Amino acid sequence: MLKQLRRKFVVVIMAIITITLCLVFGLIYHFTQEGLERDSVAMMRSIAATPFHLGRPDAPSEGVRLPYFMLQLGARGEIIAAGGGYYDLSDQEFLLDLIEACTQSGKEVGLIEEYGLRFCRADTPSGWRLVFADVTSERATLQNLLETCAVVGMLCFAAFLGVSILLAAWMVRPVDKAWEQQRQFVADASHELKTPLAVIMTNAELLQSPDWSGEDQAKFSGSILTMSRQMRVLVERLLELARADSGQIGAAFETVNLSALAETALLPFEPLFFEQGLALESELEPGAAVLGNAEQLRQVADILLDNARKYSGAEGPVMVALKRVGKRHCRLSVSSPGEALSKSERKDIFKRFYRVDKARSRDGGFGLGLSIAQSIVEQHHGRIWVESGDGRNTFYVELPLAAQ
Repeated sequence: MLKQLRRKFVVVIMAIITITLCLVFGLIYHFTQEGLERDSVAMMRSIAATPFHLGRPDAPSEGVRLPYFMLQLGARGEIIAAGGGYYDLSDQEFLLDLIEACTQSGKEVGLIEEYGLRFCRADTPSGWRLVFADVTSERATLQNLLETCAVVGMLCFAAFLGVSILLAAWMVRPVDKAWEQQRQFVADASHELKTPLAVIMTNAELLQSPDWSGEDQAKFSGSILTMSRQMRVLVERLLELARADSGQIGAAFETVNLSALAETALLPFEPLFFEQGLALESELEPGAAVLGNAEQLRQVADILLDNARKYSGAEGPVMVALKRVGKRHCRLSVSSPGEALSKSERKDIFKRFYRVDKARSRDGGFGLGLSIAQSIVEQHHGRIWVESGDGRNTFYVELPLAAQ
């Protein structure tokens, strides 16, 4: 599919470029042709208005043979004089053919294709005057222009083809990445659903067997219920992630007191930390207000606190802080003791279904929390990242302050 998309992109770009090149070169050719014809006609009219000295038709020309000649005709169309020296003007049949062609055309300026001559007719008191100019050099110029345009066009086509191929690869790269992420997401989600489904099916089959006691059947029913609840949590997380990705939270933005929200988010976690023997400390700067969705921002705080609860060591307290950064931003941080994350882990930790500790894959988490938090923060025009140092891992969420 991506190859077809790249191919279509290249075809569309090259079609546009080809049409543009043809249009540009066509206009260049058209204006050049008009300019040559205009200059030629202007020269011929100037000669017709102020003719050179006309000699006898059989008199040889002196000097450079100019690419034009002139005929002076009487009132009855007879040749009175001829001059120019570019053609053999002693051939009366040739001259009469030219006069007849000019007469039949009925035009003041025209082209005699048979002889490659352009004529210009001017009336005089004693008759009329015909000036003929050879168009061979003009056509040669246009032919050279065509050949030049063809060569330049092919070079431009080849250059733009290479650029369009590179550009197509660059443009499709985000789609390729998104497609790969989608395939990985489907594979990971299927894997997460596969285990509880297998447990549910196994216990359901055991329930149908009459060989088990009532106590065993109760255990089977409990396993089915536990796995069903786990699947429901996973599906709800996937729906939350889909809503965050689609930007559906943007329509419900309002001014939110982030200081009060963070303080409220800490309350249900205090007994949980206490039960695990962990200390929870906070330092919240009051009055930090942001523009956003209170429910979604509360979810971000819950995800960071729950993540700290699951992966925190016992070497020190979990620190929650909120402070202003400059005049336009505020920063929420959740710092917990633990093994330092590597550079790649700090990058991958926000990927969907990613877990740093693979052995803790069955602790009720699915590796979606930080992905959901990242999507929500980005919808709020903020950023989220993690830093490691001095035996602590600290998650930061920076959001723009609401306008006062």
